[in-house]
Amino acid sequence: MTVASHGVNAIPAHLDHLVLATPDLAASVAEFARRTGVTPAPGGAHLGHGTRNHLVGLGGRAYLEIVGPDPEQPAPAGERPFEVDRLPEPRVLTWAISPPDLDGTIAAARARGYDPGPAHPMSRRTPDGELLRWRLTGGEPAHPSGLVPFLIDWGDSRHPADSGLPVTPLIAVSATVPGPQEVRGPLAALGTGLDLAEGPVALRFTVDTPRGPVTFG
Repeated sequence: MTVASHGVNAIPAHLDHLVLATPDLAASVAEFARRTGVTPAPGGAHLGHGTRNHLVGLGGRAYLEIVGPDPEQPAPAGERPFEVDRLPEPRVLTWAISPPDLDGTIAAARARGYDPGPAHPMSRRTPDGELLRWRLTGGEPAHPSGLVPFLIDWGDSRHPADSGLPVTPLIAVSATVPGPQEVRGPLAALGTGLDLAEGPVALRFTVDTPRGPVTFG
């Protein structure tokens, strides 16, 4: 993925994936397929966390994660990731970047005044039985808007975008937030950027599809 060179970050630097969180995974997957003509592929279950996902490639090493409650898992002891149980409707909730050096980027961001939180391990098993392991940041220090990305490092695991996903090429990512400057600082500290305007908190993206450009969010 590349960053637009004319000052507006049409596609953010180091973009790894966008997160479309939903209280009803099957319904959101069907809706994505209806609108785009492309059916997301099953990703796998986040064991112990009570969620599972479906994936769509966005071109290059980037993808869309549609994540929601997993009806085949018991309810977890704590909150499900992205608080999917509490969402009244599907929402483009946040995004992730994959910098070349996760730990170095965390340290540099802290030195610049933004703490993305510590990296912790997660995993999921794909439908064909492969176990994917990664580290990602998050937790209390994360910016409450969701517009500052969390960081992810796939280590030795195969990147989801390299697994033959159906693809809807990403055209642009943008967001609105009441105080854009409060978000621009953390974004710069992480070495990325986002097309921001003033308004209610919202993250949106546009993809090219067999049915033409489609915007979510």
